[in-house]
Amino acid sequence: MPGKTIVIKHVTIYAAYLLVIWGFYRVLFTLPEEVEEVVIKPIVWLVPLIYFLGQEKLGLSSLGVTFKNLFSSIYLSLGLGSIFVIEAIISNYLKYGGFNFSANIGDKTILYALGISLATAVSEEIAFRGYLFNRLWSVIKGEWAANLITTTAWTLMHVPMAIFIMKLSPGEIVVYLILIAAFGIGSAFVFARTKNVTASILLHILWSWPIILFR
Repeated sequence: MPGKTIVIKHVTIYAAYLLVIWGFYRVLFTLPEEVEEVVIKPIVWLVPLIYFLGQEKLGLSSLGVTFKNLFSSIYLSLGLGSIFVIEAIISNYLKYGGFNFSANIGDKTILYALGISLATAVSEEIAFRGYLFNRLWSVIKGEWAANLITTTAWTLMHVPMAIFIMKLSPGEIVVYLILIAAFGIGSAFVFARTKNVTASILLHILWSWPIILFR
């Protein structure tokens, strides 16, 4: 890992970049979900990391993109995410009056929703847990301090979504952001145990499905 000054500089620039650029994007544009999550978000969120990795002379493994601890990552994320799976199954049953996993979500299939969820999880978890949390943790030397700082930025990132896309009421925004923050803390906790972003990606997907299946 590069020196403390360089890491803090890169983390600050990248976090500010995401908050400003993606915040303005949410305010100014509304494109089809598949375009935003599969094309635009990876470009906006992940391409800058190529530059930072080059400056830091580090590879993808420094983002947790590795096969190391892969199986323990899967087991841990599935274990912690099992409650979300159960909730999703119950939600599906209540919504359709039976188990109907071939059902559509609006005019989209569940497979479509799963693909979008995966694309979103990859971009967001590599950015926040793989880069921001991991870098902060390396220089702060305190897991929970790094976790809380990263989670604060993660929560702020979702404010434009809550206001301009979801159009939630003030009370709903508070509840939504509390849930977002709770997940951010849990995702960083899982990443810290495994050093593999796969765990955070799987947990992200498991966390989002109860919402997808019940809306």
